[in-house]
Amino acid sequence: MMMSAGGRQMSTSMVRLDRVPVTERFDFWWQAVAESVVSVDASSDHAADFWAEMRMLDLGAVHLSKVRCVGFEAHRTEHRIRRSDPEVYQLSVILRGRSGIRQEDRESTLAPTDLTLYDASRPFLAWSSTDGSGTRGNMSEGLILQVPHDALGFPAPLIRRVLARRMSGRDGIGALLCVLLRQLLEQTDHLSKADLSRLSGIVVDLIVALLAHEAEKDPSPFVTDPGKMLVLRIQAFIAQHLGELDLSPADIAAAHHISLRHMQRLFQQEGHTVSGWIQQQRLERCRRALADPQMDNLPISVIAGRWGFVSDSHFNRLFHRTYGMPPAGYRRHLRKRASGA
Repeated sequence: MMMSAGGRQMSTSMVRLDRVPVTERFDFWWQAVAESVVSVDASSDHAADFWAEMRMLDLGAVHLSKVRCVGFEAHRTEHRIRRSDPEVYQLSVILRGRSGIRQEDRESTLAPTDLTLYDASRPFLAWSSTDGSGTRGNMSEGLILQVPHDALGFPAPLIRRVLARRMSGRDGIGALLCVLLRQLLEQTDHLSKADLSRLSGIVVDLIVALLAHEAEKDPSPFVTDPGKMLVLRIQAFIAQHLGELDLSPADIAAAHHISLRHMQRLFQQEGHTVSGWIQQQRLERCRRALADPQMDNLPISVIAGRWGFVSDSHFNRLFHRTYGMPPAGYRRHLRKRASGA
């Protein structure tokens, strides 16, 4: 199972095909996927009698889906990405059946309890197969977790090293993550919205730990330097707490049991300051909000204020300097591009 669709509210929801005419089910399903996360070019040997179902859980920062589906193949193309890019990674956990993913220069075949990470902002080919017919009793099954790019706080070159890599969910950090994801879906009725929001941070922490573990298998100096790995963990922490507008460098250093001076020195070695990194990440959150058509009703000043920018003129200057155009112009540019104008 390599595709998913996530709910946008902090709740559970379902997509089922019971009431959809058989001849319309294949198109209905992939249109639902396109509207929820990403659009793909899809095919299936069972298109004429297609069946799939999905349960979705919105955790706020991340979205979790459990999907059952007959065999399919899905291709995310450059054209599809240009038209719509949600800027998310997707982590797949295989529960039943066999699946595969190809992205960048890597291809992996996945069996039950395997995990893989792929980037919806880059082309990929995904497939899922079952033995025999496309009946409801013979479907593949999996969990799919959607994580915004900026939630992980990892440098893109490091994440690209692990894209489409087969990772184990049978032991170690992978097993802990798999157990938590399955329990989240099973215990939803006993969890409040605040519980789910807090647990999303734990999920992201485990993903960061898993990626760091996988990265340590890479012999490159970047991923074996303890200082660089600590910076990655701090950046991930900042990403998770970015909405706390009173977040300070001193708080961050204390959370990692190091001195403020030591943390500042680590960031300087990477060409950053801690305060500058926080500002950069908050500016990126504003950019993502401006790029989201669902937020067109929000004034730019409100979006900026949510991320701690209290001066409109200061925000406009920062945004223009970073992205090459003022925020209002950026929003208009994306809407024109989406409409084909």
